[in-house]
Amino acid sequence: MNKESKDYIRITGGKSLSGEIELRGAKNSVPKEMVATLLTTETCNLSNVANIRDVDLVGEMLEVYGASVTQPTGTSFQISTENITQQSAEVITEFAGKSRIPILFSGPLLHRFGETIIPGLGGCAIGERPINFHVDALRQMGAEVIEKDGCTLLKAKKLHGTKLRLEYPSVGATEQVVMSAVLAEGVTELKNSAVEPEIIDLICLLQKMGAIISVDTDRTIKILGVDKLRGYDHTAIPDRLEAASWACVALATRGEIKVKHARQQDMITFLNKYRQVGGEFDVVEDGIRFWRQKEVLSPVALETDVHPGFQTDWQQPFVLALTQANGVSVIHETVYEDRFGYTRAINQMGGQIQLFRECLGSVQCRFGQKNHLHSAVVVGPQKLRAADITVPDLRAGFTYVAAALVAEGTSQINNINLINRGYEDFETKLRKIGANIES
Repeated sequence: MNKESKDYIRITGGKSLSGEIELRGAKNSVPKEMVATLLTTETCNLSNVANIRDVDLVGEMLEVYGASVTQPTGTSFQISTENITQQSAEVITEFAGKSRIPILFSGPLLHRFGETIIPGLGGCAIGERPINFHVDALRQMGAEVIEKDGCTLLKAKKLHGTKLRLEYPSVGATEQVVMSAVLAEGVTELKNSAVEPEIIDLICLLQKMGAIISVDTDRTIKILGVDKLRGYDHTAIPDRLEAASWACVALATRGEIKVKHARQQDMITFLNKYRQVGGEFDVVEDGIRFWRQKEVLSPVALETDVHPGFQTDWQQPFVLALTQANGVSVIHETVYEDRFGYTRAINQMGGQIQLFRECLGSVQCRFGQKNHLHSAVVVGPQKLRAADITVPDLRAGFTYVAAALVAEGTSQINNINLINRGYEDFETKLRKIGANIES
């Protein structure tokens, strides 16, 4: 590889890691809350912003439309979209393939301009994440969909409320409907919606702006469209997915890591499994302290699910920790059909993880009988050894790093910059907890 790019780190593992990690705003919250600034002409102030690539990308796209994006401090943004203008397909397609977030510009821009272009999408290769529901929902709300020159063009004089039901409680589809409905005419009702903490945080932000949104106990979100929204002052919630990643590092390396700003209420399901496998935690005033309670970790059975279930983004680092448990653990992935690709590298390092097409769990999920390797059996404990591996996606990348921290010898992790999509100051944090790294 080209070492001049410095898109790698070398890690010498086998060391117990301890220290403090500070969380910023969630990767799955901040970029979407930046998109919400398109719903008003007033200035918006967003605090607790992480310095990650997805935030940069949304900022760059807002600026392409003519928005003013400034940083009064290193962790806060002030955004004004008062003077934005419509852009050509040629300009917008420059963002194709870089992230899935640009599709969320659709509803807000239809309200501003009456038309918009959807660029090709990107994101982690963890399974099929089609955009058909986004487009179908906007069509049902009154948008005309035109396929032209390889782009999807949307037009609408005015969006109107409607009744929708998600086949699966997708986070992205829920965000699309909510941000499209707040300025639509009439009432929009979305059944089987996602209710992740990041969704609720977005709803709280929109309510500050003047939106009228209710969330029922049966996963139904109702939005009464309003004529105008105002600016906001908002502090994004901390990243619960990153918090769990560092907790797994403490568990796997026999260390102790305090994750500053981690919130118990966002991690209840994870914390239960963490304690069940042999980890322990202490909820303190400004975060959660994680460590390994048992000398020998216990195997567990778990199934991923939408919130409030065990989150799919917790699965990979947790599975890495399970390679150190004494016995057989069983994991059933029900959210993404191709989430176990990372296990090949862990097996290369000495792990013993076998994949199955069957639903190895109590839930007969939508991937059963469809030839997807979506269940895993992990046999431990296994002594991991160093390897030269390449990061394929964000969460798998963190898991590779965690494996290198556990393994004997020096590993080289390539394509490390991909982790910057979701983890702020990643190498600095590794050094703060005592990791032996060279970049």
